[in-house]
Amino acid sequence: MRWDSLRLDEGPGGGGPAGSGRTPALFERDAVARTFDTPGFRGMTFYEVHARSIINRVPEASRVPFRWTINPYRGCSHSCFYCFARKSHNYLDLDAGQDFNSKIVVKVNAPTAARRELASPKWQGEHVAMGTNVDCYQRAEGRYRLMPGIIEALRDAANPFSILTKGTLILRDLELLAQAAEVTDVGLNVSVGFVDKEISRSVEPGTPSPERRLDVCAALTDRGLRCGVLMGPVLPFLTDSPGQLETTVRLIAEAGAASVTPIVLHLRPGAREWFLLWLGENFPELADSYRDLYARGAYTPRSYQERIAGQVRELAQRYGVGRASPRQARAVAPRGTPPPGPGRPSGRRGAPGAPPASEPRGPVQLSLL
Repeated sequence: MRWDSLRLDEGPGGGGPAGSGRTPALFERDAVARTFDTPGFRGMTFYEVHARSIINRVPEASRVPFRWTINPYRGCSHSCFYCFARKSHNYLDLDAGQDFNSKIVVKVNAPTAARRELASPKWQGEHVAMGTNVDCYQRAEGRYRLMPGIIEALRDAANPFSILTKGTLILRDLELLAQAAEVTDVGLNVSVGFVDKEISRSVEPGTPSPERRLDVCAALTDRGLRCGVLMGPVLPFLTDSPGQLETTVRLIAEAGAASVTPIVLHLRPGAREWFLLWLGENFPELADSYRDLYARGAYTPRSYQERIAGQVRELAQRYGVGRASPRQARAVAPRGTPPPGPGRPSGRRGAPGAPPASEPRGPVQLSLL
């Protein structure tokens, strides 16, 4: 195994990624670009930077119920076509498509910066959310190991925090999370929008399978840590049929999830173009339906969102989400209808319901969608 490195101010054409002639706004002259010659990292570039601050305030316009985040990475190898954070790569003079998937910014000083900022007299000990932009347990975390130091800093400060992830690597830090939960509030959530393996491999190709993510939920719960499931995104016409919703909620219950929160796909600029490209290549017959459904903006009509939420709420009550350990849930949960065939659309066409007057407020943690 071998890392190749290049200071960004040494690249051809000046201070940017080698050969680019551009200096992304975040990068300083001491930043280093690295490539790794193993299959898991081939074709990827990691830009190691020193962030001025790591606990960042969430803009009020984001309309989420937390004010502070830690994001040790920018860009994400999960490569989810629907990820709303894609647009943020444009601010680095990188594109929201393949660059977002393969050019990852690594804030290598994140643990020390977190410890310093948590110790500041100005810090008021507010909740810190992680996984609110890109996944902090994406592939790069296996190499850089930033999260253990961040969790240790939060634990030592007894500062409440939450993590949302699609990554199984969070289990590496299981004992640290348990230690933190003894001294402060720790909220853990995994993101599993659907359990259709074929669609998952296609639309979120860099993620662990839905089954493995639910195994993470079960492992966290078995350790005594409450873990919820963000059931998002629900993909209209693809993963939203009654049978698909039932199968997903049943498996979420069997994983011992403390809660389930459905999120319907929303398509902000950057993600919208990338997702619709995927849709056109894989389900071209649904292109008109999506144009109709998202004609008024990034969100589906409120009536559609409420219908999905109502169905998931009823299913969660039926299967006992939040009422049993994974072992107990697997023993008592009733069996629902089998899932539809892989990759099979639900069959409904057209936009269900009228568009809302304004974009609705979303539930907690929309970062990986």
